[in-house]
Amino acid sequence: MQLIAMVVASPNPVRNEKILAIDLPMIDLSADRSEVGKLIVRACEEYGFFKVINHGVPEGVIAEMEQESVNFFEKPLAEKQRAGPANPFGYGCKNIGFNGDMGEVEFLLLHTNPLSIAQRSKSISNDPSKFGSAMNNYIRAVRELACEILDLMAEGLWVRDPSYFSKMIRDVENDSFFRINHYPSCCNNNTTRVGFGEHSDPQILTILRSNDVGGLQISPDHGVWIPVAPDSAAFCVNVGDVLQAMTNGRFVSVRHRALSYSSQSRMSMAYFGAPALQARVSAPPEMVTTNRPSLYRPFTWAEYKATAYSLSLGDNRLDLFINCKDDDHKKLLD
Repeated sequence: MQLIAMVVASPNPVRNEKILAIDLPMIDLSADRSEVGKLIVRACEEYGFFKVINHGVPEGVIAEMEQESVNFFEKPLAEKQRAGPANPFGYGCKNIGFNGDMGEVEFLLLHTNPLSIAQRSKSISNDPSKFGSAMNNYIRAVRELACEILDLMAEGLWVRDPSYFSKMIRDVENDSFFRINHYPSCCNNNTTRVGFGEHSDPQILTILRSNDVGGLQISPDHGVWIPVAPDSAAFCVNVGDVLQAMTNGRFVSVRHRALSYSSQSRMSMAYFGAPALQARVSAPPEMVTTNRPSLYRPFTWAEYKATAYSLSLGDNRLDLFINCKDDDHKKLLD
């Protein structure tokens, strides 16, 4: 059972809330390593989101992946539908996941396994080898970026094993996936609608890149939505549910959403770094102290995926998951 993202979306226009866009912490990865680690930890504690520059992902790799994505979404609908329906991987439009959630979005969802990409590319592109090459090059680069950030996090948290977090997505059997979202413009009035509804990312870490069109909003405080200023020169990074558990709640997986503007189209590319299905998720010893006892019992990524997918969308999934009995986990995995 594949957990995509748990969303709450509404077809109704969003109120014009006069809230200034937030400038997330911008972290230069080429700066002093010890200082970078501290800045990342602080950003994860305060926002759950931050941006990185001097990230090491080649511009050519980014440009090629963006162009392949544009080429796909410019196709007639009938041609795009040959790559769907998203079950869970492939092309999807408006329907998000399996719980009836809707959004003003079309998307491609792909597993990051190269063999899976090669197979899917045949229904996505007229030149499958070119698309597959662009996809694999991009995923390799952003996975390395994700691992570097996770290593810096571990160092900033004074975790004895600096690869404690990153080894989860370096595992050859990791369950990471890649999603390209396209929020088309339309000819209606200048309205703003929910493109991809409120959710937190269930995995470890998300590496996001988008064009210069706004739309991303975060909710660090319940019920308050703050726009994030777009920045095509940087990658946006956010904490996932699993990383929240692995830091014993020190980092929080902040809820976020994407809005769709009728006057402008927006495209984003997101890498979701996840463990292998049977990987054991637990906090390192350094994260558990007498002043901060363990908040989450150990679990596998497969258990969390199955349980989270079964819950109501507005629920606090980690808390409900931890309180779920072992027999209930087994039933969901059957």
